[in-house]
Amino acid sequence: MSGGSFNYLCHAWDLSDIVTKQGDLQEMAEALAALGYAQDAARETEELLVILRQWEVRTSVRLDRLREVWKAMEWWQSCDSSEDRFKKALNEYRGDGKGQPDA
Repeated sequence: MSGGSFNYLCHAWDLSDIVTKQGDLQEMAEALAALGYAQDAARETEELLVILRQWEVRTSVRLDRLREVWKAMEWWQSCDSSEDRFKKALNEYRGDGKGQPDA
C-alpha cells in the first residue's frame, strides 16, 4: 500500500486544507485511539477537530453579521452603489435599527 488511508491527511499544510478533511480527522482520531498506545495523539487529534468545529460556528456567525457591510463596501468601492448605502449597511450592522446614514 502506498499510503493515503486517510486521504493524505498528513499533507494538510494549512487551515484551508484541514477544514475540508474533518471526516478524515475523525477517522484518524478513532484509529489512533484503537491502537491503545497512541492515546495522547488521539486526544490531540480530537481536540483539533473540536477547535475546527468551534471555529466554523464562530466564523459563520461573524460572516452573517458582516456580509451586508462587506457587500455595501465592495459595491461602493466599485462605483455600483453610494456611500449612503454603505453607511446604512454599517448602521444596520451596528444595530441602531434606523438604517439611516450618519449625518
